[in-house]
Amino acid sequence: MQGKPKIHGFNIFYGWYILAASFLILFFTTGARFTIGVVFKPLMTEFGWDRGLISLAFFLNMTIYAFSLIIIGRAYDRYGPKWVIMISAIFLSVGFMSLSLVESSWQFFIFYGILAALGMGGTTVPLFAALMSKWFERGRGLAVSMGLAGSCMGQFILVPAFTALVLRYGWRISYFYIGLVMLVVIMTLALVVIKGDPHDLGLEPWGHENRVDVRKDKDRKVIDINSRDLGLMDAMKTYSFWLFGTVMFVCGSGDFLVTTHLIPMVTDYNIPATSAGNMLAWLGLMSLPGILIAGPLSDRIGNKIPIALTFLMRFALFVFILKFQGLVSFYVFACAFGFTLLIGKLYGFSHVGLLSGFITTIHHLGGGFWAYLGGEIFDRTGSY
Repeated sequence: MQGKPKIHGFNIFYGWYILAASFLILFFTTGARFTIGVVFKPLMTEFGWDRGLISLAFFLNMTIYAFSLIIIGRAYDRYGPKWVIMISAIFLSVGFMSLSLVESSWQFFIFYGILAALGMGGTTVPLFAALMSKWFERGRGLAVSMGLAGSCMGQFILVPAFTALVLRYGWRISYFYIGLVMLVVIMTLALVVIKGDPHDLGLEPWGHENRVDVRKDKDRKVIDINSRDLGLMDAMKTYSFWLFGTVMFVCGSGDFLVTTHLIPMVTDYNIPATSAGNMLAWLGLMSLPGILIAGPLSDRIGNKIPIALTFLMRFALFVFILKFQGLVSFYVFACAFGFTLLIGKLYGFSHVGLLSGFITTIHHLGGGFWAYLGGEIFDRTGSY
């Protein structure tokens, strides 16, 4: 059966509830994740820390997060998403709420660098991309993109809101309440809405009824051969896997160097913190069209061309910002910077939790390292 339970007279496929829940969870977790740039200078002012120290905490956060993805990917593939999301939500929320108690750098490293990082692994993009991939066959790229759009909207709305809260009430109270809200929202959605597989409800993925039944098709062997569904070890034997991993490491370096240091850098040029927060917010919003285009485009032409074009565009943007620094140029840079990559189309979906976890590990290790290096370079040279 296609799976369209009747609710108030309408046929609604349950996968759309999964998509909506994924959108909301990513809205909060991604928005909270990018608040580190907002508190950079308040932390420096209150504790006398330099940018290298705060960037090192971010590097630790990204390292713990990156390696946790491999474990979380295995847990998702074996046990499903519900408990993974709930346990991760506890770590994430406790980590952020505990930041309100920070009095020393080692506490900041524990609360932000370790606890929050462990929670991020099961509440961010890789897991929800894998989850939505299980619920949609027809238009899978578009469905995943629509769910991941929550991360863009979270960055667009929550970063300015958090900036306003920090300026009015301080960073401690702001972190406590954002952690509390995430705990309530994520736990509720995980308990009430999240289901790991349509077959758990006796349903088929969206679009399944339009697929050929390979069990009755005389060309079953041909179809099985052409549809690669590789595990991690098999994927690691392919050239495309390592090429994709290299691109992800380099792009991750640019992603988190920018999102971590954009606000500190912009405010160095006497641009108000509110404007700097808005730039980071617009960076998130302007990545939304890229996500919505990338999904359907990957359904039609694959991932290679979109990845190559994105890579070239980001290189050009870094050259641009090296030559021009000002309010307009910073807004242009922020608005043009952003993209999302999907892995399922390359390697199948049976092991998508583990595969996406491994690739995203590479992405975030590159991002954490270069974010830390950016802080160290500034401390040594006085410039980015």
